[in-house]
Amino acid sequence: MGYAKEPVQKPTEYLKSHEKEPKLPEPQKTGRINQPAKPSVPHPVKDRPLLGVKTNKNFISQNAVDTIMAVPRKPEKNFVDTRKGDKFKLEPSGLEPVYVKKKTFGTVPTYLIERNEERAKFKAEYEAYMQEYFKKGAMRTMSDGERDAILQGLKQNWDDLHHAFQSLSVSIDTLPKKMKKEKLESEMKALEKDIDLLQRHQLIYIAD
Repeated sequence: MGYAKEPVQKPTEYLKSHEKEPKLPEPQKTGRINQPAKPSVPHPVKDRPLLGVKTNKNFISQNAVDTIMAVPRKPEKNFVDTRKGDKFKLEPSGLEPVYVKKKTFGTVPTYLIERNEERAKFKAEYEAYMQEYFKKGAMRTMSDGERDAILQGLKQNWDDLHHAFQSLSVSIDTLPKKMKKEKLESEMKALEKDIDLLQRHQLIYIAD
């Protein structure tokens, strides 16, 4: 690996000062060197300002008219809560009813109205599509009367089962008692599931 014999430098090739320092490139000239940093001084003759110009404006009367016609500034609402007289702005403090006095207070926002309209439109289109679809398949929509009657029957059955469940003995120490308790619980859960299904879905389709 490497040289078989290390090459020796000549006596004239000795290390000179600052020889191993990196050499930076020559600085380039920018475009602002020959440009003046500031505008030139005005010419004493050509750029002489106009002297002796007077105006007929009456500044005193004009200031008086402006002051009379100016709209008075509303006083700032502050409140003091310390004996030293430290005052703070009233509006951001929450002590003044700002939001309830707005003109739009209590009104439904525009984006909610648009969203409700889109939802109603989509629901109407979906109902029309489903009615057309189920007409072809000989299916009909359950009426509100049928739905309420079924709900009342399911709730009555649940009340009967719940009464029977409450009538069980406190100690379930035999197998028949345990089986009866599990049967009542499973039937009550099934009724609760059916009741929740009817209450959540407004449209229920029945095949004739």
